[in-house]
Order: sequence, then C-alpha cells, then structure tokens
Amino acid sequence: MPRVNRGARLESVKGRPGLYIVWYEAGRQRRRSTGTTDSREAEAQLAAFLRERELAARPAGPAEPDEYLIESALDYYGTVRAPKVADPARIGFALSPLLDFWAGDKVSAITEETCGAYCQWRGKAPATLRRELATLRAALIFAQKARRLTLAPHVYLPEAPEGKDRWLTQSEAAALLNAARNSYANVRLYLPLFILIGLYTGARKEAILSLRWPQVDLDAGRIDFAPIGTRRTTKRKVRAMPIPKRLLTFLRLARQRGTDLGYVVHDSGARIKDIGGAWDGDPEHRGQGSFGGACKKAALIGVTPHTLRHTCGTWMAQRGVPLHDIGGWLGHTDARTSALYAHHHPDHMHAALAAADRR
Repeated sequence: MPRVNRGARLESVKGRPGLYIVWYEAGRQRRRSTGTTDSREAEAQLAAFLRERELAARPAGPAEPDEYLIESALDYYGTVRAPKVADPARIGFALSPLLDFWAGDKVSAITEETCGAYCQWRGKAPATLRRELATLRAALIFAQKARRLTLAPHVYLPEAPEGKDRWLTQSEAAALLNAARNSYANVRLYLPLFILIGLYTGARKEAILSLRWPQVDLDAGRIDFAPIGTRRTTKRKVRAMPIPKRLLTFLRLARQRGTDLGYVVHDSGARIKDIGGAWDGDPEHRGQGSFGGACKKAALIGVTPHTLRHTCGTWMAQRGVPLHDIGGWLGHTDARTSALYAHHHPDHMHAALAAADRR
C-alpha cells in the first residue's frame, strides 16, 4: 500500500503564534506563516498557496497527467463546480478524505492499485467508497473539460453493493414505534414522529431531519420536502405531496410543540444531526443512535432509517398500487427503481402464470 502523502497543510508550531502552512519539498520540510490564528483566514491562504504551486508547476495549456496535481483538480472542482450543485456539502464531505490521501500526488498516480489502496485506507462501506471515488472521477473530467488536464484517467470504483430487500412487517413497525415511544424523555418526543413520517411518506432520512414547519401546510394537507432556498434536481427528486390522514393527525399534535420556523422533528428545538442507524443483533452492543436503540428494544436486526422508505414502497406494492404511482410517491426518476417493488405486487407474474397454465 502506498504511503499516504498529506501534502501542504495547516499546523500550529510550538512556541510560535499563528498557523503555518507546512509542506515538503525535495525531501525537506518547509513552513510559511499565515500571520493569523483564524482558521478560516488560514484555510483561504492555504488554498491560494496550492493554486500558486499549481500555476508555477503547470506548463502553458492543458497539463499532462504526470504534471498535474490531483489536489489541484479536487480544489478546482470544489471551488468552481460544487457551489453550483444542489447539495455542495455532499461534495465537500467526499473531497476531504480524497485530499488527505492523494495530496502531493500527480494524476498519473491513479491506477487500479492505488484506488484499491484508497478503499483499504478509508475502511468504509462500498457505497461510501463509490461516492467518494466517483467525486474524484468527476473532478478529473471537469478539469479535462476546462482544458486544465489533457486526459482524465480511469478511476476504479468498488463494485456496487447488492440492493437490500429489508422491509418491516406491520407487526415489526408497531414494535419499533412502541420501542420509540418508551425511550427516554427527549427521544420519545421526536423518534416516533420521525418513524411515522418515514413510513407514510417514504422520505429519505436527511429530508425528514431538514424539514421545517413552513414546508408543511396543515390546512391544505400538503408537505414539501424540498429544502427552503434550494432547487429541485432530477438526480434526487424531492417532492411536494399530500399528507396521509393518519400522519396529518400526528403532525397537528407535533405542531403544538413547534415554532413557526422550527424543525418538525427536533430535539428541544435543535436540529438532529443524525438519528442513528441499525442494531447488529449482538445483545452486548448498543444500537447506533436513538433509532438503533429503538431497534434493539424491538429486537429488529439490520433495520436502518432507509428501511422505512423501502417499507413504504413495499406496503404500497403489496396493496396493489401501480408501480408508476409508487415511483411518483417516492420521487423516483427511473422506472427501473420502482420496478424493484414489482415482486411484492399481487399481480406480479400473473400474466406469465396465466400463459403457462394455457400450455
């Protein structure tokens, strides 16, 4: 596995005030004072320093892969492209570990072996690794299109994880809600509502946690999961949708505890950063966060907040809702995604069975 080169970075130097830009050149450590202790100002100076290095080392016109720094491509992508997308924070989360691993390396260093080394170094789930390396690939292609790079090499992604078919039965959902309602004080005020919104709307975890009361029209019975001030995208479609009657009752009760501009699901008024995840089935282990804790109480293994979304679609299919309508409710942009629920539909393979019976 290649050594992780951290490249230029900010550090404090013992006995000296302020933050320093530290890097290695010709095998020797170099330092440059930023003249400030403010981290944001120092980070701006570091970004300018990296751009200076790139311009100094880059010949006129597009650079060859063995002349162009990976961190330059990532910095350019994060500075120019990221602010124009619907969710720039998502790109920012991916850029951070990429910069740590590839800092100081040229684009020509990207091979199947080094991509595999990145995956080993990160030690994250395949879905996370694919998202991060896909960001690296997008940054290289973006640099090539901007004529900063002559050729964007192939970035090797780990295989996509198999789709999960975990969904809750009615009795499992009831057990999870009961566990949430019997959790400790703060949790039982917000976790049941989170679960109900997930089961009834099929909204993603972040959409529910980001939901504010101005997005909920209790009189008209509609809810809009598009975050305030953002635009809709075709990749991850957020929806304005009618509120099911039973959920509307719970939302009206929750509104009495909320504020005009506050979060619908909140912890004493504060946004919940992460609701938690699954319980692995080991009685010695705690479930991940408040959601995982409720799963442990309900003896539900491998259930995550995303399971609520999958449960919503599955229940609709089992009740005979057309796949097209399920896709509209869940905000699918590709019919192939909705087709994942086909085997739950009561008419699944009905025509094929009838044809076989006529033989």
